[in-house]
Amino acid sequence: MKKIIIATLTFGLTIIYILSLPKNSTAQLISTFSIVAIDTLNGDVGVAVQSKFPNVRPVVPWAEAGVGAVATQSFANVSFGKRGLTLMREGATAEDALRILVNSDEGKHTRQVGIIDSKGNAASWSGGECFDWAGGLVGANSAINNFGRKGEIIVGKGFAAQGNILVGKETVEALANTFRNTKGSLADRLLASLIAGGKAGGDRRGEQSAALLVKRAGAGYDNTTDDLVDISVYDHQKPLQELERLYNIHKLFFFKSDPSNLIDITQTICKELQYIISDKAYKGMLFYSGPIDGIYTNATKKALQDFMGWENYDVRIRQDNKIDRDVLADIRRQYKEYSLNK
Repeated sequence: MKKIIIATLTFGLTIIYILSLPKNSTAQLISTFSIVAIDTLNGDVGVAVQSKFPNVRPVVPWAEAGVGAVATQSFANVSFGKRGLTLMREGATAEDALRILVNSDEGKHTRQVGIIDSKGNAASWSGGECFDWAGGLVGANSAINNFGRKGEIIVGKGFAAQGNILVGKETVEALANTFRNTKGSLADRLLASLIAGGKAGGDRRGEQSAALLVKRAGAGYDNTTDDLVDISVYDHQKPLQELERLYNIHKLFFFKSDPSNLIDITQTICKELQYIISDKAYKGMLFYSGPIDGIYTNATKKALQDFMGWENYDVRIRQDNKIDRDVLADIRRQYKEYSLNK
């Protein structure tokens, strides 16, 4: 009975998918390497991708909090992104969704797809006509990755890494091994994996664009969206370096403070901050006009809050007598640069 129910569900999802296929679609060659993954502990789900193709962001990576993620590449069928997410939202596993997508596509032999669902099930497909080197790896419950070549769907757990027109399989192996061995948030691990893949060889034709997309329920700027990270490098000689730079900026201005990174505003720190925010010439705005005495009064606190809002540290503004180490370091860095150049 269980097999009949699963077969019926898969058949039904297939029919829905076929009926919704675009009547006319064209595919562009998106030679790239990517990794889709999930953190099953907090629900973060996302994609990291680099390509010798401009503006890879609207083509390859797709993700939805509580649902999963898709990377569609090679001669990309961009509709795989939304359709894959729809299938998983309706109950399909990553493997079910991928089989429906691939088996319903006349151009499947030129496609490459990685997909993961909200439960951590992962699957990857590299069509037989993808340009070499092409293939993928998916995570497993053991310490060994499940490796696949062209023309087969491979399944596993935790992540799916894949690439085409690569220097060699070492790129995909670096994606997988780095993701498995890196500590930190999902976004940290995805970016580290992508950088390692580039260092291991990457695209045979070079670099051009990159993207990092991570979704988390309610994690957007004002907690009304799921956009934890959405960074794109459209066209750059060193897109992975640029992606890393932008991610560090993003963390500073969009991530809330880690409690372990908070320090007390001591008299010395307070005096330093009072001096900076009382320098009207610095920002063309006088934030603080009181004494520079190192006493963290309500007036000093209000002035610092206004200054932090002016400088876009919105999500790290505090009501107590603490400050984020990273914010303090950035304030110091910027004021030092200003002082040296004025």
